Amino acid sequence: MSEVEREWPDRLDGDELTVQTRFLGFLRATAVGKLAGLNREQAVAAPLPSSPRTSALGVLKHLTAVERWWLSIEAGGAALPSLWPGSPDPSWDVTPQDDPESVITAYRAEWVHSANALAELVPEERTRRSGEFTVRWVLAHVVQETARHVGHLDALRELADGAVGE
Repeated sequence: MSEVEREWPDRLDGDELTVQTRFLGFLRATAVGKLAGLNREQAVAAPLPSSPRTSALGVLKHLTAVERWWLSIEAGGAALPSLWPGSPDPSWDVTPQDDPESVITAYRAEWVHSANALAELVPEERTRRSGEFTVRWVLAHVVQETARHVGHLDALRELADGAVGE
């Protein structure tokens, strides 16, 4: 599994979208790093009794669906299928075909869709799908959602093999 380089955003450089997308990139790399070295059994384990669908792979699949919906479809108006049709949200579900490598590959591929969707947008612009949000709000939402789930990945990784750290 290939590593993703983590780099803190420059503290003095970048416009609003650049800073937010750099923080998103840092969080993405952190999420991928939390799966590094886990075997499939560890990555699909759901050790939290109150959250029986929450596994490291499930979290990453969910983050892939979050980016698809909010950045590509809602913000950019892309004609891509949603990765979470239905309820309860199926993006958390792990299939027998899912393993760390395939889920990380899908997550990284979604980053390209997200970058393409954001390429010509400005923070105050309304989203292209519904117009009910600003690009600023959507990107802030995806950053906070990713950060929250990186916290879940911290706990899941520690429970899987004892590894701690950012």
